[in-house]
Amino acid sequence: MSTDEAIAPEVRAILDAARKRSGGGDRVAVDAQSLPVAFERAEADGRTPVIAEVKPTSPTTEGERSEDPVALAEAMVEGGAAALSVLTEPDHFGGSTDALERIRTAVDVPVLRKDFIVSEDQLDAVEADVVLLIVRFLDEDGTDDLGGLVDAARDRGFQVLVETHTAEEVERAVAAGAEVVGVNNRDLAELAVDLGTFEDVAPEVPENVTLIAESGIATTNDAVRMREAGADALLIGSAIMDASGSDAAGGSSDESDDVGVTENTRRFVTADATDATGDEATGDGTTAGAATQGTDE
Repeated sequence: MSTDEAIAPEVRAILDAARKRSGGGDRVAVDAQSLPVAFERAEADGRTPVIAEVKPTSPTTEGERSEDPVALAEAMVEGGAAALSVLTEPDHFGGSTDALERIRTAVDVPVLRKDFIVSEDQLDAVEADVVLLIVRFLDEDGTDDLGGLVDAARDRGFQVLVETHTAEEVERAVAAGAEVVGVNNRDLAELAVDLGTFEDVAPEVPENVTLIAESGIATTNDAVRMREAGADALLIGSAIMDASGSDAAGGSSDESDDVGVTENTRRFVTADATDATGDEATGDGTTAGAATQGTDE
């Protein structure tokens, strides 16, 4: 089965757009902040290591956020985020390389470029501390070579987060030299989210690899559950962004969005110290074992 046949139509559209998107200009050279060191610093401070995601919109959420991405990023850092993820995919997520550049200048934590990179020249679109490579999107036939892209990214100074969903993809990631692996709880074939995915796949990740749980972390109960399953860090997007004053239609309320983002980030970074029987993030402590639809990272 080809990669295109094994993913949902919404995701196939993202991949098709990524394949058509040109890369950057001159080859970049990055002086990157260390993601594992940032996680260690958070742990030493008594914080759960969280990568908070600045995401204007996505195919599985309603509406679009129009706030200044720099203000949102600064609010996340104020709330204790160990690192940030910034969407740069323009067609389906409303991201931009300009936003990433501005955010990286404004904050003092590592910044992950969240995009769908399928060719080496796309690495040169913008400087970041970390780039994302998704195993599911990189064909085994050599057209989009995972190991080659990992090496090309490191040659430019990037750290690399290699995203997986299955034990077989973890094996491929490790064989390609991945030092930071993410396990995505979202199945790109159906867009369903199941936190049990991380619990099943995490034992396949070597102990010397930094392990990140991605997608579906909607409550502090979920955060505790992923940490207990072995996550060194958590990547959280919608659950932080959605608690920042947006109304049901995705628009902004009169409340301070920045304050909402800060407070919700703080809930997750203190999750390990919280009694998981009462969840501050949503008031719902019933997520264990459930499959969730429509929640991004």
